[in-house]
Amino acid sequence: MKRPALKLSLSLLLLAGCAPTAILPPAAVEASAGRAHAVLDPAMEARIAGMVAGMTLEQKVGQITQPDVRNITPDEVRQYYIGTVLNGGGAWPDNDKRSTVAEWAAWADAYADAAMATDMAVKIPLLWGTDAVHGHNNVSGATIFPHNIGLGAANDPALIERIGRATARQVRATGITWAFAPTLAVGENRRWGRTYESWSSDPALVRRYGEAMVRGLQGDLTGDGDVLATAKHYLGDGGTFNGVDQGQTRATREDLLTRHGAGYHGALDAGVQTVMISYSSWYDAGTGQDHGKMHGNRDLIAGHLKGDLGFDGLVVSDWNGIEQVAGCAKDHCPQAVNAGIDVFMVPEDWRAFIANTVADVREGRVSEARIDDAVTRILRVKMRSGLFDRPASASVLTGRADVLDARALAREAVRKSVVLLKNDNAALPLQRGRKVLVVGASADSLSNQTGGWSLTWQGTENANADFATGQTLLSALRETLGADNVAWSIDGAGVDVSQFDAVVAVLGETPYAEYNGDVRYPAPVQHSLQHPADLAALQAVSGKGVPVVTVLYSGRPAYANDLINLSDAFVAAFLPGTEGGGGLADVLVGGAHDFTGRLSFAWPGSACSTGEGAGQIVQFARGYGLSYARAAPVGRLPLPATPATCES
Repeated sequence: MKRPALKLSLSLLLLAGCAPTAILPPAAVEASAGRAHAVLDPAMEARIAGMVAGMTLEQKVGQITQPDVRNITPDEVRQYYIGTVLNGGGAWPDNDKRSTVAEWAAWADAYADAAMATDMAVKIPLLWGTDAVHGHNNVSGATIFPHNIGLGAANDPALIERIGRATARQVRATGITWAFAPTLAVGENRRWGRTYESWSSDPALVRRYGEAMVRGLQGDLTGDGDVLATAKHYLGDGGTFNGVDQGQTRATREDLLTRHGAGYHGALDAGVQTVMISYSSWYDAGTGQDHGKMHGNRDLIAGHLKGDLGFDGLVVSDWNGIEQVAGCAKDHCPQAVNAGIDVFMVPEDWRAFIANTVADVREGRVSEARIDDAVTRILRVKMRSGLFDRPASASVLTGRADVLDARALAREAVRKSVVLLKNDNAALPLQRGRKVLVVGASADSLSNQTGGWSLTWQGTENANADFATGQTLLSALRETLGADNVAWSIDGAGVDVSQFDAVVAVLGETPYAEYNGDVRYPAPVQHSLQHPADLAALQAVSGKGVPVVTVLYSGRPAYANDLINLSDAFVAAFLPGTEGGGGLADVLVGGAHDFTGRLSFAWPGSACSTGEGAGQIVQFARGYGLSYARAAPVGRLPLPATPATCES
């Protein structure tokens, strides 16, 4: 059963005029890997050394500590000499999801002012970090771009750089100067709840995109619209066994450093200034040695990243990531300090972390030289980003609501990132002046359309009204085809389909982020099993003599042969963001825009096929995608039995 599915996908690929995206072999990736290119400025280094020499141990440890703003006041930033803060997903000024840009900027300014009001001889400005992973997605009114899985299908590094530029401007409008992006994972298993944060299973594409996004975010580092980028999550987060988030990556050292490290080579080439450590652990498949959690891996952080690759920026932990290191806790982990982490994201227990780390130095578990190195790197990054020259609030973009608007760019990104998997009997494009029935709950859901990391961490608890901008596909079709020509039924039940010229079924996953999105082995991974209402809605309108066009929102390549067989046309829209409705309408209606997206991951041919390796059934190979210009019949796809579990 496996071999025919693969042959089918390759034949369809050739008919579509496409070729699978090539994966560089590990040696080729390594050969093309550069070192960090920044040259240390002697005058800057001398200035930093003088500052570090004049600081107390408590002041130094304050600099390496990163609380969440919900757990620290501005005055505590001053009191404890805090060097950096963050806002986690779902943190807003006054806990108000609809806070304005001006309120965000004032909030950031209050913390920045506090850092400059310490009793230190030389005042050190504050860094504020935020998860701007598909636009400034925590802020009401900000255009939210397609998630990475869709952008990978665009195969357009120039587009990625432009999105980085627009995102940086959005972030600077709120007075923030550090974005926790891009994610450089090479996603290998669609069970993983963060699959949509990966651009591709192809390390070469991840490298090109990583370089482009860092260039876009950082600019020259000192402009009004520049922010610090973060290469994350170092290393191997996309390759965990069975796709378990924060799980174990089983790979040889060569594969880890080349395949999973490819994106970091690109980011370093672009001068990325910060790297975030992965929750995952590494098991060396070549030697059989279990190296444990990456947060405690001195060889790969201090040795490879800082040593072999020459990275001279700062390394930051993930949210409470240090507690997963053996023998550590949320507030105490000398092993992580000694491994080479410079900034410690300890969102709640930061006071205890400061006290414990000071004690570690005084009692010899951590050398003061290691703390000095961490503070030196933090100050270097702050100086390179211009914070010592003028405050973040001095940007001409600060407080400007109009800067959040990047709708035209996002709509272009949607058009380029959606993939046409099937278009039998020329079901698409939809024609103006015809009657269209829209079915499916996702048709009018900005929440399903944007996915996780949208206004809230998980992307849940959001109504359409919470998005101050954006358009659902239902709204866009009514605008494009005329409101009188478009009817909507959530489930299609009881509707006389014969009264319409076409049906558009909009199906979708509900939002999730990180481990909440994992589909844990041995459960089958099939969209209609996880979302049976979508299958029921499609069954209600299919086979009635009216062409059915299905649009699927998903954060992973979704096994959906049953849904595809019930559809005359099928579009993989992934998670297209706030402008998904308009961008999709552009390619669905009238043919003014053609489909150009090509899969950046293989599309599965069974519920238990989760990747692209040996033994996997691939329905559509990476690089596949149809268009109006180059059509190819798909016909009926095989329907291998879906077992109760995927255990062999």
